[in-house]
Parts: sequence; C-alpha cells; structure tokens
Amino acid sequence: MEMGGVEKVILGLLQNLNRAKFDITLLVSLYQGELRNKVPSHIRYIKMNRGKEDFSKNSVLHHVQLFLRSAKIKFLSRFPSFSDKIYLDEQFDVEIASSYTDFQAVLSSSDKNSKKIGWFHSDITFPKLQPAVPAILNQIPQFDYFIFGSQQTKDILVETYPDLKIPENSVILNAIPIEEIRQKADEFIPDFKSKNPVFVSVGRLHSRKGYHKLIEVHAKLIKDGFIHKIIIIGDGEEKENLENLAKMFGVQDSFVLLGSLLNPYPYVKNADFFVMPSESEGWPLIIADTLILRKPILSTAVGGIPEMIRHLENGYLINYDTDEMYDAMKEFLTNNDVIEKIKKGLENSEKQFDNQKIFDAVENIIVKLAQK
Repeated sequence: MEMGGVEKVILGLLQNLNRAKFDITLLVSLYQGELRNKVPSHIRYIKMNRGKEDFSKNSVLHHVQLFLRSAKIKFLSRFPSFSDKIYLDEQFDVEIASSYTDFQAVLSSSDKNSKKIGWFHSDITFPKLQPAVPAILNQIPQFDYFIFGSQQTKDILVETYPDLKIPENSVILNAIPIEEIRQKADEFIPDFKSKNPVFVSVGRLHSRKGYHKLIEVHAKLIKDGFIHKIIIIGDGEEKENLENLAKMFGVQDSFVLLGSLLNPYPYVKNADFFVMPSESEGWPLIIADTLILRKPILSTAVGGIPEMIRHLENGYLINYDTDEMYDAMKEFLTNNDVIEKIKKGLENSEKQFDNQKIFDAVENIIVKLAQK
C-alpha cells in the first residue's frame, strides 16, 4: 500500500462500494507503505507479511528479517494452496487482481468456483514491461472479466496483439474524490523558498517517470537564463540516482526531491505549474487531481493523459523528448497568453469526472459475475 495510483484506486473502491451489497476482503502481500493504515474499518483486512516499517532498526537483524520475509513470499507464491489455507480459508464469489502484478496470485487461487477479474492500467508496449509481457498475454484470457484503466490502455493492447482473446471487458476510469482534494489542498500553504516560478510534480521516483530528463532540461533552462524551481513529491528506487544527477548538473538547490507526502495537494495548488515528464503512464490520478485544482499542466502525451488533457485548451502536451520539454517549459515561463488560455479551459474541469457512474459500473460487473 505504498503511495501510488493503483493503491488510491483500491482505497476509493473500498470506501465507496455499497456496503449493503458487498462483503469485502482485502489481502495484501506486504503490510507496507504510506497508505497501509488508510483502509476503511469495515473492510476485512488480511496482511500476509509485515512491512519494513515493522522491522528492527538494527541493520543486521533488519536484513535477516527481509531475507526471511522474501523466502516466505517465494514459498507461498510457489504453493498458493498454502497461502489460501492460511489466509483465505473460505469461498468467495469474486476475486479481483488490482494490477498485472496480482494476476498470477488470483488465477492460481484454490477457490476454483470464484469469478476472476483482472484490472490492467499499463501500456503493454512499454519497454521495461516487456519481460512480463509473455506471462500477461497468457494470463489475460484466463480471466472471467477484464477491466482497462483507460481507453488508450485497451487500444494499444488490441492493436499490438490483435489475435489475443480478451474476455468480456470494460474501460473504467479512476474515480476522483473532488471535494476531498479541494479540502486537502487548503490545509496549509507551503513555503517554496523561491520568488521564481515553481513547477511541481508528484510521482514515484522510477525511471519511467522521466525525472532524469527533467533534470537535464531544468539545468539547460537555468543556464539559458530562465530561472525557476522544480519540486518533486514522491519516493522510489531512483532517488539516489536523481540526487547524484542533480548534483552533477549543479541544480541540487533548485531541483528538490521532497520525498513522499500523504497530502501533496497544497504544493500542487500553490505552485505555478504542474509537470509530468513520464515515458509511460496508465490513467494517472494525479493529472485528474491537478485538473480539479485548476493548475496548468505540462505533460507528455502518454497513456490515458490525452483522454483528460486537450492540448492548448486545458493543458499542454508534448512527446517524451528533451527538446520538446525544453521548449514547452520555456513557453510556460515566458508566454503568459498561453497560460491564461489554459487557465480559462480549466474553469469547469470537474465536469469530466462522474464518480458515481464509475462506482455503479464496478458494482454491476461484480454483481453480474457473482450471479453467473
């Protein structure tokens, strides 16, 4: 339950699916991450393994605990019947894999009578996903129902693998808690420690997020006299690499990695611009959140983002290219007419998000499957 889009989708569903209709169990392999204590109290919450937050501060013991946990995870993955016997010794009507990383666990369930739903948020052509693609393509036809997180996610899969037998399916976008976002955005006013324009970005520090390219572009803009600051909210395996890269370009004071925050919205609301330089995305919740907060967005046109942003109407779209990123950021910093046009297009952003329609669609899918 680390901070991320899929995890927020899960929480949104747990909070909003009709309690009178559904008796829900959430099983997590790791009881870990900033969102692990955000699961609603009415949900049966099963944790297979402790999170790193619960391990010893002693480095030697910590590594021993990590090793033992890893061995347990591998054993239960290899022998899923043990996992079901220990943690899920009952019958379910429907079992849901919330992302492709859960496909095997759900499909190998010893509950052979349950209906299986797969939920897919990823671009099947993304280079770093390719080692997992053969397994994903083998698993998709085994589900009773399949949900795509964006139209683009479905279209690319169908275009790339036209002969793939996809089960009955739907495109269901992620729900956006509009009022909650607005309230959280007003909880405090952050001190950006800068009188210059501020770009903010929210995302995991992963290579596909493109922050290494953003550092390069940021340094070139600073060198060319376009002074600004960039603040990144998020954590991940690329943190040390990005810190070293910022130092190498000499921008460690103006390219700031704040780490993961439970409430990033005040930063989004109070910054001048939002930037998403990703190489690959599904249907990123943070883009929808930022639209709700009416903040001008500069983003790569990947995943489901073009389904939310119309270029030069309510945002600015570019390819995953450093030259395009440079030109677009320069435009944001120098062309007030473009910014005002985008702000005008953001005035009724919330109208494109119909949460109840989304929850109703998910409920109908689950009920119909359970009745078969």
